[in-house]
Amino acid sequence: MPYTPIVATLGYVLSADGSQVLMIHRNARPGDHHLGKYNGLGGKVEPDEDVMACMRRELREEAGIECESMQLRGTVSWPGFGKHGEDWLGFVFVIDRYRGETLASNPEGTLEWVPLDRLDTLPMWEGDRHFLPLVFDGDPRPFHGVMPYRDGRMQSWSFSR
Repeated sequence: MPYTPIVATLGYVLSADGSQVLMIHRNARPGDHHLGKYNGLGGKVEPDEDVMACMRRELREEAGIECESMQLRGTVSWPGFGKHGEDWLGFVFVIDRYRGETLASNPEGTLEWVPLDRLDTLPMWEGDRHFLPLVFDGDPRPFHGVMPYRDGRMQSWSFSR
């Protein structure tokens, strides 16, 4: 079967001093596949946009901010991750400069600034704990990982740089 993923972006907005990251606590929609979990910001790439344009749009829509600087940190392929087993391919960014005041919430949940050293204490997808260290480490090389899911559970994780 051909790999035909949903292409998406996932962005982690850093505070001006780089000590905190803006996360969304997905607590607003009862039927949400991510309900109760913390996640970065982002979403599906539209047919008429590239991944950077998508990331900028999602930041505007979800956090009310304008991105001034972002770096691609890597990609993650999530075969079987979707609510109905869909495959996803995510482009993962760090946003280190933006303008505007962040919203307090959006239709998906509450936006919260979390200290980077507390990220691992949050309820999140099990798989996020594997790639998040690569997002925030000092290695300038992008990572490219694959993390198959089955029935809502991560099966394995591998990556290369």
